[in-house]
Amino acid sequence: MTPQDYEFLRKLLKERSGLDLSADKQYLVESRLIPLARRAGLGGLAELVLKMKSGAEALTSDVVEAMTTNETFFFRDKIPFDHLRETILPQLIPARANRRSLRIWSAASSTGQEPYSIAMCLKEFGPALSGWRIEIVATDLSLEVLDKSRAGIYSQFEVQRGLPIQMLVKYFKQSGELWQINADIRGMVQHRQLNLLHDFSGLGKFDIIFCRNVLIYFDQETKVRTFERLSKMFEPDGTLMLGAAETVVGICDAFRPHPDRRGLYQLNPVRGAVRASSAGASPPGLRVVAAR
Repeated sequence: MTPQDYEFLRKLLKERSGLDLSADKQYLVESRLIPLARRAGLGGLAELVLKMKSGAEALTSDVVEAMTTNETFFFRDKIPFDHLRETILPQLIPARANRRSLRIWSAASSTGQEPYSIAMCLKEFGPALSGWRIEIVATDLSLEVLDKSRAGIYSQFEVQRGLPIQMLVKYFKQSGELWQINADIRGMVQHRQLNLLHDFSGLGKFDIIFCRNVLIYFDQETKVRTFERLSKMFEPDGTLMLGAAETVVGICDAFRPHPDRRGLYQLNPVRGAVRASSAGASPPGLRVVAAR
């Protein structure tokens, strides 16, 4: 791949998905896109780039999907789901007793292991949530992974990664070498294609947002803008959950970390965004909350 072709792909991926590739990630691009070029009947990456420059939108979408599909597994990192069971839901259930409903967003949900893990956690609360209206909205840029998530069918390898055996037996049905999550769990999750760089205000307000292991791939300025738009998506006492390697500290002072739970952020009474260390301008104030 020529430096010019790599620069073209870096710029396109950042514009389309927010993915910010450093100059030393050419090997990653080559490993993911060379097989795609072969499947498309092209001679190599130079021909792939030339085709994209000529306006091959379907091919461009395939390139973005190939570069932004990330690993996921059931109950990934475990601690966020402990927080959900032990901290977030015990606080939200009495707070929502009158309306008896919860809305949760799994952003960058990939092949569905995160939203279905959330759904199983809610099911485990049994009578405490009986009769409640539960909405889990799973969004991703990739139609391919959303289709897999919607089907809820996983290999033996996939269900063995992070999924407790008792939950596998309780919430899945086996068909040959595959496992499908039960229809009642699938029915708790709505799937929508969504690019986090675009307007997502139409999703409505949420009590909890899982936005884990995706903003880590964005540059600082894009993170600021994303947090700004996320800030408008919460109920006043909502909860934002980030990945273990992610933070709002130094990016947005509308949040304060939960005093006892890493990865959870709560609304800061003193609002307003601070200048990010590498962002070019001071962003407007935020209003957000806290709890792939």
